[in-house]
Amino acid sequence: MRTPRLVLDWDGTVTEMDSLHMVLLQFGDVGIYERAEEELGRGLTLHQVNGMEFETVTAPLVEVVAWCLENVRVRPGLATIVERFHPLVVSGGFHELIEPILAREGVEVELIANRLDPTPSGWHVRWRDETVCAVCGEACKRSTRPEGPFIYAGDGYSDHCIALTAERIFARAGLAEYLDEQGVPYEPFETLDEITAALEA
Repeated sequence: MRTPRLVLDWDGTVTEMDSLHMVLLQFGDVGIYERAEEELGRGLTLHQVNGMEFETVTAPLVEVVAWCLENVRVRPGLATIVERFHPLVVSGGFHELIEPILAREGVEVELIANRLDPTPSGWHVRWRDETVCAVCGEACKRSTRPEGPFIYAGDGYSDHCIALTAERIFARAGLAEYLDEQGVPYEPFETLDEITAALEA
């Protein structure tokens, strides 16, 4: 029997707050951000929403990364959970913003994420995969799940579809609300240490 792989979402799961939202509120157009978020899942896909939002960011990438290093915080227990379980991190965010935080924390993980083309006229998202999922109708994280059984931890909209394929789920915030609506069991968490303790129990 293969040991289930641990898969972690990044924003709002590894990080205490969604760093994409933080960047958009600091460097993007807040009005467009708020309108786009209201349309998420109500006519606009996550890719469409994120694409619209990040086109309003014109700051140099180096400036945004420096701001993230000053302001983005990870949940307690990142180093421990990486050491014990070697998780796969699957994010709807961007290598360019995630990797500096991992380096700051002194941890290395296998990371699946998107990339950016941060031009002065606006940031353009280079999507890792735009294949539409037959289940949810969006280009989602389901295609990134590892072979065999896995455990998933997440917090938001981008985690809905992939979480439903996991044999064990840790959830908080919007993902927890969604799973409640679907009648799907999960284990709540607020720190990564709590996930480590539950997996070791």
